[in-house]
Amino acid sequence: MMRRRDLWKVLAACPAGSMFLRATDRLEPTAVQGGDVANGEATVWMRSAVPGRMSVKWHTAGAWREVPGPAVSAQTDFTGRVLLKGLPAGQRIFYEASVEGAHPLQGSFLTAPGGNADVRFLWSGDMVGQGWGINPGIGGITIFETMRKLEPHFFLHSGDTIYADVPVPPEIALPDGRVWKNVVTGEKSKVAETLDEFRGAYRYNLLDENVRRFSAQVAQIWQWDDHEVMNNWSPSKDIREDSRYREKDVQALVKRARQAFFEYAPLSPAARRIYRKIAYGPLLDVFVLDMRSFRGPNTWNRQEAASAETAYLGSAQMEWLKRDLRASKAVWKVMAADMPIGMLVPDGKDAQGRTRFEASANGDGPPLGRELEIASLLGDMKRHNVRNTVWLTADVHYTAAHQYHPERAQFTGFLPFWEFVSGPLNAGTFGPGKLDDTFGPRVVFQKAPPAGRSNLCPLEGMQFFGDVRIDGKRKTLAVTLRDVTGAALYSKTLVPEFG
Repeated sequence: MMRRRDLWKVLAACPAGSMFLRATDRLEPTAVQGGDVANGEATVWMRSAVPGRMSVKWHTAGAWREVPGPAVSAQTDFTGRVLLKGLPAGQRIFYEASVEGAHPLQGSFLTAPGGNADVRFLWSGDMVGQGWGINPGIGGITIFETMRKLEPHFFLHSGDTIYADVPVPPEIALPDGRVWKNVVTGEKSKVAETLDEFRGAYRYNLLDENVRRFSAQVAQIWQWDDHEVMNNWSPSKDIREDSRYREKDVQALVKRARQAFFEYAPLSPAARRIYRKIAYGPLLDVFVLDMRSFRGPNTWNRQEAASAETAYLGSAQMEWLKRDLRASKAVWKVMAADMPIGMLVPDGKDAQGRTRFEASANGDGPPLGRELEIASLLGDMKRHNVRNTVWLTADVHYTAAHQYHPERAQFTGFLPFWEFVSGPLNAGTFGPGKLDDTFGPRVVFQKAPPAGRSNLCPLEGMQFFGDVRIDGKRKTLAVTLRDVTGAALYSKTLVPEFG
């Protein structure tokens, strides 16, 4: 379905170690990626061109070491993961991932530091949404090349890693008369329903040379949100009247989407869940949250007592998070969240005409509904003196800095903290959203479309990512919000508190 001249443009631009197979009516990308780099270990993920037994050879300045991996085949969409252990601290690891009989794919990543060394990482989310796909005329998804040039230690992908429910059309007419032109594939020409269509959304993103080059040089930490399945999915999602879907069982779609995510995300081969902690040297722990898998139905969200209906993180994840936050010895605890805490994200109306809510916020006032879990978490952190937490998220398709403080809040039993928002990655730009006062947030900075405009095309330049630097000597954490060119829009340096 790709026009021939565009196909040759993409093939000609393929970097070393990457290639394409021509299959029936689709392109088959190959790629490598490092992931979940933690103290002494990392995952190497690959998508192969052929079936066979995967292996990874790696080295620093010494001899090559080889680690055998799983068999890759059509059953895994030719993807596989290998866990590397015993990695030296603070070095760049060079590796070759291969399948017997095929040309190896080359990549590298930086390992976690062993001492108080500087750490730099980036984050963003919301990738290839609202029909804005790979546009060869502008060089593809260029924000990934901007980020690669900053040479971060790793990248935190904050969710909506694909838009399974949003097809990519050949062209989109812009209000000013220009035409946005997309690379098009069969699987991305409709909403994802089959397992292969969910996989096809991940394959589509890998057709972009900027994404493949970035993946081969920068390790990533992935989480998911709603668009890995469909917009605002929860147990209450009803698509019986949605003519785009032949499959009406949302849970069947979730099962297929989850399989595709675990096939393409660079998580540990042993991973069976999305929430986890990434220990990155003595200064940083990243707590990767899953605000999607364990939630109750999207409701009006103003229940006074906790129940299965108000679940957000869920009891098992909450118990893990509280326990591991108390035990953390890292100076900084980054909370990698799917969605902002205090921002109203509506999801239509319920049968009584009340607004349903997608996130935890539900309007001004004391904690209610899903906010009860957030209050429980923040209260536990205060009781156990868990300081120096920073919340990072995407989801809302603009960039912002929010300060939460009990002096402004309806619920006061927590320690002040900051939340930073950044995205999208080659998707429409929206916002800004409205905050409620339950946890006392204040907008310190935001950049979003002007009033009356939404779903801005990436050509408008309002694509964003965040840049975090931890100073190894001073132990400060500095956050800079950047646009698609890398220009700094806002910066804030946080000084750790000990006590």
